[in-house]
Amino acid sequence: MADLKQSLDTIETVVKTSYTCEGTSSWDCVLRSRQQGRPGAKTFIDLICDSFMELHGDRLYGDDPAMIGGIGMVGGRAITFIGNRKGANFKENVLCNYGMSNPEGYRKALRLAKQAEKFGRPVVCFIDTPGAYPGLGAEERGIGQAIAENLKVFSTLKTPVLCFIIGEGGSGGALGIGVGDKLYMLEHAVYSVITPEGFASILLRDPSKAKEAAEAMKMTSHHLKEFSVIHDIIPERSTEQTAQAIKETIIRDLDVLCNKPLDNLVRYRLKKIRGIGEVSGGKEWWQPLLEVFTKTESLR
Repeated sequence: MADLKQSLDTIETVVKTSYTCEGTSSWDCVLRSRQQGRPGAKTFIDLICDSFMELHGDRLYGDDPAMIGGIGMVGGRAITFIGNRKGANFKENVLCNYGMSNPEGYRKALRLAKQAEKFGRPVVCFIDTPGAYPGLGAEERGIGQAIAENLKVFSTLKTPVLCFIIGEGGSGGALGIGVGDKLYMLEHAVYSVITPEGFASILLRDPSKAKEAAEAMKMTSHHLKEFSVIHDIIPERSTEQTAQAIKETIIRDLDVLCNKPLDNLVRYRLKKIRGIGEVSGGKEWWQPLLEVFTKTESLR
């Protein structure tokens, strides 16, 4: 037990040294990404688009309010927008299942993406979810298969795809609409394979260590920019200023991507996806954590 305690003390020392956003800790970024009233996909769509028509349903089961999608006009260009929707207050949170989509939500996103490809419209995705809904009904209706199908289709979609993480980007729920040519994050957004609470429960064996887990996971925009997982960080100012920055990014990137041959677009997208996570030389940030975890497992 003494060795186990020493191992946990070591991991705490490693993870407490990481701070971002001019002294803001990773856990503070997690809290900001979850803040009630934080601008969501619908807010940004309304501010960015000259007009927007929402579309509903997956044509298989039903409509999922946790996933918004439709066609918007931006500077004379028709764009298909897809995004996770959490809601702006408690009533909307419950209606939208706190942004956790069921299979029909991902199938709606897939339907709209294929429609965009058919009619030559680019796709813009706004990611803000702690993860896909893990309930019994979602499992029965094939949540894993729905996300896997999205990963397959989005990676080879023959139209430009831009992705913006505007709040939480959690697990497969984020990946289901997070495959594209460019991936951006708002300054105080987070992106990870699991929530800090889940990490703390599984690896640190203590759910109360979520704050330390957030530091270990390197899940903030600044960390992920450093690791080349994302293309760039969009500063957060007022809601209107942030929306304007997103709009300018969309217009700038689509002016370039829409003029590229579609086969080249897909080829470079696949190359980018396959390159995520590649490391070379030196002792990477995750190696001390792996060593501690391996030692801890050997004591069990």
